[in-house]
Amino acid sequence: MTVYFYGADEVPYGCFSNFSDHGFGLDCVRWPTSEHYFQAQKFKGTRHADLIRRARTPLRAAELGRDSSKPLRRDWERVKDDVMRCAVAAKFRAHADIRHILLSTGDEEIVEDTTTDHYWGRGRTGNGKNMLGRILVRTRHQLRAELADTPDGDGCCPGR
Repeated sequence: MTVYFYGADEVPYGCFSNFSDHGFGLDCVRWPTSEHYFQAQKFKGTRHADLIRRARTPLRAAELGRDSSKPLRRDWERVKDDVMRCAVAAKFRAHADIRHILLSTGDEEIVEDTTTDHYWGRGRTGNGKNMLGRILVRTRHQLRAELADTPDGDGCCPGR
């Protein structure tokens, strides 16, 4: 069986969406959603990044993060997967309720069910990279290992 998700309001897997209302602290700052964090990291160290962090909704954060008039950090293509891994891990470490939902998926594949994103989701053909789903599976594996070793993770995100 495969676990599909997309909208943040879907029960029970909407919490897998980067738009879900599950804030967390990372880099000594509070982030309203993982979408806010991800989009802001495209402009790390700039005023635009802080504007994204303060956006009223994750949709607005996404719009600001896709503003082509603002230059992306030069290493973005190289670091974007690590940035997403870090955001997803921080979100699930911060919230026991959604951590439980993620762990309850067992060993199932997790797929972002979107036809519009071939990189982060399954894409129009269904053969997309599904990087967000893969990151969720990896996060699930890491959380299981952390629970087996120590009850609390250190929140470290190497490679960012």
